Amino acid sequence: MKMLRRFVRWLSSDSATYAFMLSWLGANAWAVWSMFRLYCYGEQYYYLHRMLGLGLCVSRASAAALNLNCSLILLPILRGVLSTLRGAVRVTSKSTRRLLDRSKAFHIACGSAIMIFTGIHCAAHMVNAWNFSIRYDEEHPTINLARYRYEDPRKLLLTTVPGITGILMVVVLFLIATSSSRHIRLVSYNVFWYTHNLYIVFYVLLLSHASGGALKIQTNVKDHIPGCIPPSGHANVSIHWAGVPRPYHESHRADPPSVCRAEPRFRTQLPESWMWVLLPLCIYCGERLMRCVRGGKTANVTSVRNLPGGVIEVALQRPGFSARPGQYVFLQCPEISTFESHPFTLTQCPVDEKGCFMVHLRVLGDWTASLQNLLISGVGSSGEVLPFFQQNNFPRLYVDGPFGGPTEEIFNYEIGLCIAGGIGVTPFVAVLRTLMYDWKPFCLSRLYLVWMCRDISHFTWFADLLASFNDKLWRDNRPDYLTIRLFLTGGGKSEMIGANQTMLNARLKLGRPDWPTIFHDVAMCNRRKTVGVFCCAPKGVSRTLRRLCNAPNKFGTHFELNKESFG
Repeated sequence: MKMLRRFVRWLSSDSATYAFMLSWLGANAWAVWSMFRLYCYGEQYYYLHRMLGLGLCVSRASAAALNLNCSLILLPILRGVLSTLRGAVRVTSKSTRRLLDRSKAFHIACGSAIMIFTGIHCAAHMVNAWNFSIRYDEEHPTINLARYRYEDPRKLLLTTVPGITGILMVVVLFLIATSSSRHIRLVSYNVFWYTHNLYIVFYVLLLSHASGGALKIQTNVKDHIPGCIPPSGHANVSIHWAGVPRPYHESHRADPPSVCRAEPRFRTQLPESWMWVLLPLCIYCGERLMRCVRGGKTANVTSVRNLPGGVIEVALQRPGFSARPGQYVFLQCPEISTFESHPFTLTQCPVDEKGCFMVHLRVLGDWTASLQNLLISGVGSSGEVLPFFQQNNFPRLYVDGPFGGPTEEIFNYEIGLCIAGGIGVTPFVAVLRTLMYDWKPFCLSRLYLVWMCRDISHFTWFADLLASFNDKLWRDNRPDYLTIRLFLTGGGKSEMIGANQTMLNARLKLGRPDWPTIFHDVAMCNRRKTVGVFCCAPKGVSRTLRRLCNAPNKFGTHFELNKESFG
């Protein structure tokens, strides 16, 4: 019974996600099966199927799945559209907004499907090239791709438009897939950035792939019923592989074949890929154009602070810029790269028309290292803030955004549990700064913060903010509003955050959090309520949190996990 309750909780927690993924799998299955049957039993493909056999059906079925996923893979990266939908609280439900937060996972799923069906499609076309050669149809020469019987199949792959474009698309997909690993993105983001932008080349090749006229379709099925007896009286002899279904008119027709009234006529199979990808491509190009216009405005760097652990605090200003806590922006520095930009969560949102905001960057790759050298060339390691009048010495930064994130949802919960690992605390910092400005207008009545760091110095990034917010809550007679738990996971016995941080030191523990105990305490204090769990931590932590959120508890408390993308 306990396992059943856990399964029901697991199913209901992300019902919209599971329903969407099942719909996606069903759409793929429908595309594969319907196209397989069409080319296997369709009368207009009789002579083509007679020559190519099962390879024709498999290649066209996988092509349909490729077209479907090549159109869907663009939708999850429409950041502006998704942010607009996410911000329309009156239009979209909570489950729908949580589904939008999983757009990156759906993008990866579509990419994986493209790789799988590409392998199937390539293998089927290799078989087709072989059959075009050894099963040359001398009776109907126009249907052949080969020029004569036993022509080298490699020539068909290397000298035709479908063969050349197909090979190039496989190369592009290989580069995109291999450079998308987390290790390459962290070590050399340039490699990931430029290879991922080869999608432009891929779509050009995709649209021209079927323009070579490799496949032929019969146009006069009514005048020449496939399989009919020629006037000479000799029936066509079908060539099939063992186990391949026979064409529809041969396997389902009770009447004997009639005499042909005309010779079969064929034309080139018209390309179909453009019908699948044209609309998503137009939407994507339109959004990219709008982002280029919006992201072309310069943001002035007003101050920079060098923090421990390879983190820099950058304060920026762009008049008219507005954002909500939990959102992120893309930063571009032309002095480093003309096209490359990177996402960073806002740690302070604008509160007036001056458009002052803040981000915290951790130096993990080549781009952030270059930006650090440009920003802190005149800053010491002690962390002093550069004065405002020196802003002209800073490099130009372009800001694209803001874009929505899962942490935006926190203000729609009465109880919030924020769990962060290291620099993953940044989306929650913006929330705390907003609540410190005025916490009373929001329905959020209680907030828990669990923050894990490997080094004791990392807690100093936002120690002053945590202490100031705690003091404000005591002055407002709400000391129970914020519960802070800090965990030092990198060792150390007698270390403290700071001599003047008595409150934070009292909440500091060594080792990793005991997650079952934390969830038990939160559930006990919030019986029969819904708690929004927000996680920006490594994958191992998020997996544990998902299991605990789905597990039933005796207090009737319901936990809903909202996961930020980490790293």
